[in-house]
Amino acid sequence: MAAQVGLLAADTSSKDVVTGADIAAGQVEDLTAVRVFARTNPQQKLDIVEAWRSHGAVTAMTGDGVNDGPALRQADIGVAMGARGTEVARQAADLVLTDDELSTVVKAVEEGRRVYDNIRRFLIYGLAGGTAEILVMLAGPLIGLPLPLRAGQILWINLLTHGLTGVAMGAEPVSPGAMNRPPRPTGQHILGAGAWQRLLLLATVVTASCLAAALTARAWDLPWQSVLFLALLAAQLGVVLGLRGRLLTRENLFLPLAVLSSALLAAAAL
Repeated sequence: MAAQVGLLAADTSSKDVVTGADIAAGQVEDLTAVRVFARTNPQQKLDIVEAWRSHGAVTAMTGDGVNDGPALRQADIGVAMGARGTEVARQAADLVLTDDELSTVVKAVEEGRRVYDNIRRFLIYGLAGGTAEILVMLAGPLIGLPLPLRAGQILWINLLTHGLTGVAMGAEPVSPGAMNRPPRPTGQHILGAGAWQRLLLLATVVTASCLAAALTARAWDLPWQSVLFLALLAAQLGVVLGLRGRLLTRENLFLPLAVLSSALLAAAAL
């Protein structure tokens, strides 16, 4: 059965398949080196989960019986069968499959990664934009721009960038290759894995480009405050599009429409 579903290759050795009796007899030194377990008791299932967790792995356990309860509870993610599963298994699990289809687990993981990625994108986008606005207000007077932005302009920028476009980012489709990534470390911060560095880089680029536009406008005797207002909003809208997993995808047309609407509302305010 394991070979039919692709868990085992044709040249599988006997060490890749063990039974509960083999574990009880002390014939298995490393439980994480085994591919398939058969006829194991509740304590052995718990030991298998603990062995993988001790290696830093994120564990998931599926089950439907009373004997699966301890391992379902101990695993990072316990998945019980909702149709044929016992009440004990359902209560011990974190997730319950109402259709008892393991393929639903794959869809759930994909959806979870999509939501997590979109939250990260929004945090990078929002924090980078907010940091850029603060830097513009602090650095402007130092380079000869006494009042970079008025209060109404700042509020309008925040409303347009965090309103329509922020909501639209939540509907972004799953990124290409999302299911090929290994599970993230359990202790990793949501802004870990380079997100902080990316955030600061974007904030720096947005700040520098907007201040440069304002200085150029002032040198040409143009309304530099209005130029700075438009440049800051346009830069943040550009960041939104740059953070997309697929720039030209048609799966979330609400985002480009939100960007266009924000741009038109900015022009109307000007």
